[in-house]
Amino acid sequence: MKTTVKVTAGILFCILSNGVFSQTLEEIVSKHIEAIGGKDSWEKVRTMRYESVMKAQGAEIHFTVVKSDRIALRSDISVMGMKGFNIVTTKEGWSYAPWAGQTKSEAMTADNVKNSQDELNIKDEFLTYKELGKTIEYFDMDDIDGTECFKIKMTNKDGKETTYYIDPGNYLTIKKTEKIKSDGQETENSTFYSNYKMLAEGLNIPMMTTSGWSEMETLKLEINPKIDDAIFKPGK
Repeated sequence: MKTTVKVTAGILFCILSNGVFSQTLEEIVSKHIEAIGGKDSWEKVRTMRYESVMKAQGAEIHFTVVKSDRIALRSDISVMGMKGFNIVTTKEGWSYAPWAGQTKSEAMTADNVKNSQDELNIKDEFLTYKELGKTIEYFDMDDIDGTECFKIKMTNKDGKETTYYIDPGNYLTIKKTEKIKSDGQETENSTFYSNYKMLAEGLNIPMMTTSGWSEMETLKLEINPKIDDAIFKPGK
């Protein structure tokens, strides 16, 4: 009899725990979406253009990035007096990096295209993960530079894992870690987000990102600018 009671109590505890767990995760995601401006504000975004400067090991690299949501992106790069670009679409990608010895644009490898395609999605990942077939999992709390953050792992349909660290004080992402596979090798890359700014369009966006030895500051940001799709072809 006592054994039966213990087993029943254990089953009940698991059921209740899973219910609380699901509710807690849903609440975190809901508050995060509200903190970045809300679903309605983000649903209005179709295109984006921003100018940024990256500082790495004493050098400055300037970027002008144009995105058409889930369609294509182009990043024009200026470094050491040379100009190049990266273009990624839903099917292919090209790069031109004269500082790396390239004399003309070259097609990206399949791995590089695949790893870059998440950037086509303008909207925050927690707004779109369900419709893109991704799943999320809560991993309790983790310390990020003295801040105890919610740790949430997101996995896409191909098994790619991305872990987000969300500040419980404001529900904004302060760190993202990705596991990336390229040329048969798996690497882990972490990006830190700071200096969030509330735009006139009602979007709360980080203007500073730090990754590895570099930091990138967004100097200018436009929401829904008109874009000529011809720029998403090499040589344009």
